[in-house]
Amino acid sequence: MTGVLDILWLIPALPLLVSAILSLTPARVKGGAAPLSIGALGLGFLIACAALAEAVSDPGQVRAHNFTWFEFGSSAVKIGWVLDPLSALMLVMVTFVAGWIFVFSIGYMSHDENFTRFYCFLSLFTSAMLGVVMSNSLLMLFACWEVMGLASYLLIGFWHHRPSAAAAARKAFIYTRIGDIGFLLGMLWLYAETGTLLLYDNGAGCLEANALTQLAGAAISTGMAASTGIALLLFCGAIGKSGQIPLHVWLPDAMEGPTPVSALIHAATMVAAGVFLMARIHPLSTATASAKPIVTATAPANATAQSAQPAVRMEAAPKSQAHAEAAAKPTEAGGDSTSSPTLTLNVMAWVGALTALLASLVAVAQYDIKRILAYSTVSQLGFMFLGLATGGPAVGVFHLLTHAFFKALLFLGAGSVIHGCHEEQDIRRMGGLWRRMPATFGTYAVGMMALSGVPLLFSGFWSKDEILHSALAWSGSKWPFALGLVAAVATAFYMTRQMAYVFFGPHRGHPAMYEQGHRIPVTQPHESPMVMTLPLGVLAACAILLTVVGTPMWPWLHSVLSGHAPEVRREVSVGVLFAMLISILAAGTGFTAGWICYMRRRASGFNDGDPLQTRIPSIWRCLESRGWIDELYKMSFGIWTAAAGRFCDWLDRIVLGGGVRMIQNAALATAWMGRLWDEFFLNGGFARGCEQTRNSADRASLVQNGQIQRYLRILAGALALVALWIIWK
Repeated sequence: MTGVLDILWLIPALPLLVSAILSLTPARVKGGAAPLSIGALGLGFLIACAALAEAVSDPGQVRAHNFTWFEFGSSAVKIGWVLDPLSALMLVMVTFVAGWIFVFSIGYMSHDENFTRFYCFLSLFTSAMLGVVMSNSLLMLFACWEVMGLASYLLIGFWHHRPSAAAAARKAFIYTRIGDIGFLLGMLWLYAETGTLLLYDNGAGCLEANALTQLAGAAISTGMAASTGIALLLFCGAIGKSGQIPLHVWLPDAMEGPTPVSALIHAATMVAAGVFLMARIHPLSTATASAKPIVTATAPANATAQSAQPAVRMEAAPKSQAHAEAAAKPTEAGGDSTSSPTLTLNVMAWVGALTALLASLVAVAQYDIKRILAYSTVSQLGFMFLGLATGGPAVGVFHLLTHAFFKALLFLGAGSVIHGCHEEQDIRRMGGLWRRMPATFGTYAVGMMALSGVPLLFSGFWSKDEILHSALAWSGSKWPFALGLVAAVATAFYMTRQMAYVFFGPHRGHPAMYEQGHRIPVTQPHESPMVMTLPLGVLAACAILLTVVGTPMWPWLHSVLSGHAPEVRREVSVGVLFAMLISILAAGTGFTAGWICYMRRRASGFNDGDPLQTRIPSIWRCLESRGWIDELYKMSFGIWTAAAGRFCDWLDRIVLGGGVRMIQNAALATAWMGRLWDEFFLNGGFARGCEQTRNSADRASLVQNGQIQRYLRILAGALALVALWIIWK
């Protein structure tokens, strides 16, 4: 009987096939694009659910299917796919969330003339992400990673007739490529050290005991372990893909694409890939020379000799036993607080914490509804990396999963608002929409509360609380926790601000929407159709229901991701309660400040200044300008790049081009000299010699004309001359 591992490849293959079909479909044929794309994801979701059921039946087992891709010389390049709780949960999340985004797109993109092409790109994008999460080879993962980068370029610049969209697509492509250089170098270094890019290969994979011990023991000239250097290079790829500082500037501009694209990028696919990558290679990030990980190989029950390689059962991560026990009980231990974190974890924690704080503060001063959510995504990704570094993969991935649902909900809700307000995105031109768009308002409020960390009922509270708890108990430093706490307060504040501007107060539509002398809009905002509000309701329900699997009393998700059987806990430690209290206070502080600033003093017109703008104008200017980081890049790297370009242009035109022209002129001069020598000296001399010979012959022919009388006269004359000469002598 064929097991789910053998058909796992169908999950990314189905949307890839649909993308290929739609790429050959004429643009005027719109009818089959959405059903084909949604149907492919629906089938993939069913297979992913079966895979999840098999993975959680024995969460400590890693099932891998490897095969030879090609051979060169005596070496073989192998790729394959892997099934474990991490990949299974990601497959379920991506297919489910992306499926509802596809449904939403039916209504949002119904009037777009490139409807079929849009679904073609969406299917390609989703297929690449699914390939990333199920890859058992860094080579296969990198290939899907790059396809995802291409698809994001196509989707962000989908409305390429807009200069801002075309510029945003280029920006995203270039900045992510910068990070991918580090990814590629790390991958090459890993292959040079281990001879394989397979993650799990019956004990010979690069994430298994032998390779980790070898990498942790190998030191480079700076004294850094090879495992640390490789992990940091791979983290560069994650920084670019997940929009962390200093490569975060592309992600807010990615909202220039259609709103469903923003939802897909910011929630279920591209930006989650960087977090997933670091969660997948976490054993490499934590490998130390003193650790002795235990790995035993077992074969899955449904494996066959032809279809599957022996699976790998990870009995312990390459850390101390104390950390393994702490990972098994995250809500009590709060991550690895018993050992010194590695350099990779330190870098990851600081980058994540700084990104979370910076992006949350910048979001406070933005007016574009999608740009606020985009900076929110950057901030929440920082929280995920902070959780990965301080609490392990389970902590970071838990927030990744909850964030996927409520951030997709928020972006689709923003799309519904934009659709209902006739393509308006400035929150200063909105207001009072809770009456006109009740379904959008209710679901958006759920997403807002989940993101802000409203306690107990919403999943975002539990995942963010676990990150703050892990950061508080982290042995590396308390500063990342402090930065994350301030970011949590700012998150509740800017989401309250956004709700006040968009849904409360009077409607402040564009002046062109009003009749002369009246405050009644000519075109009223309206609720979106059912095909757009239904996905909002489903995602809102998921943002609440995910709470069930992440509470300290029953940390099912954390236990499964840590490779342990779920268990119900009757007691909760004081540390957990203290962290929950801090999280509640942080959310409450942000809500209270937002209420005082924006709900009690509601803007009545577009020109009403922001309350913070009047109180802290200099700080507000800095935040509104996004810290002038883009300008800084333009004044530094931009100027240097432009100068280098001008230098290369000068080098090409003057030096290289001049040299080429000199050689060209020298060749022409040589050719002309050769031509002159040939035509005037060689040919001319030969021609003149021939002409003289011909003239001499003509003159000689006068003597030999065949007349005997002339011959006799000449002979007589000659004899006479001879006689005279003799007589003279």
